[in-house]
Amino acid sequence: MEGKKMTITFGQIAGLIAALAFLILVVFICAVLKNLVTTVKEMNTSIKTLTKDADSIAGNVDELLNKTNVLLDDINHKASELDPLFRTAAELSESVSDLNEASRSMAEKVVHSTENAAKASMAFRFGKMAIGLWDRRKTKSK
Repeated sequence: MEGKKMTITFGQIAGLIAALAFLILVVFICAVLKNLVTTVKEMNTSIKTLTKDADSIAGNVDELLNKTNVLLDDINHKASELDPLFRTAAELSESVSDLNEASRSMAEKVVHSTENAAKASMAFRFGKMAIGLWDRRKTKSK
C-alpha cells in the first residue's frame, strides 16, 4: 500500500458533494424542526393560558347573567306592583275629567238660571211698575 496512489473519480466527487449537500440539508432541517418544536411549545403554553382565561371569563359571565336575571325578576316584580298605581291614576284622571265636565254643565245651568232669574226680575219690576201705574190711575180716577 505504500506506493499506491489514491485517485478520486468524478462520480466519487459528485457523491461526496451530494453527501455534503445532504448533510447541510439535514442540519438545516434540524434547525427548522428545533424552532418548530419551540414554537409549538409556546403555542401550547399560550393555548393553556387562553383556556384558563376563557374559563375564568365564562365563570364571570355566568355569574353576571345570574345577577342580571335576579335584577330583571326584581324589576318585573316591582313593575307589576306599580300596575295598580297606574290603573288608579288613570281612573282618577277619568274621574277628574268627569268632575270637570259635571262642573261645566252645572256652571252652564247656573248661568242659564241666572239669566232666567234676571228676566223674571225684569218682568216682575215691569209688572210692579205697571200695577203701580194702574193703581195711580185708579186713584186719580176716583
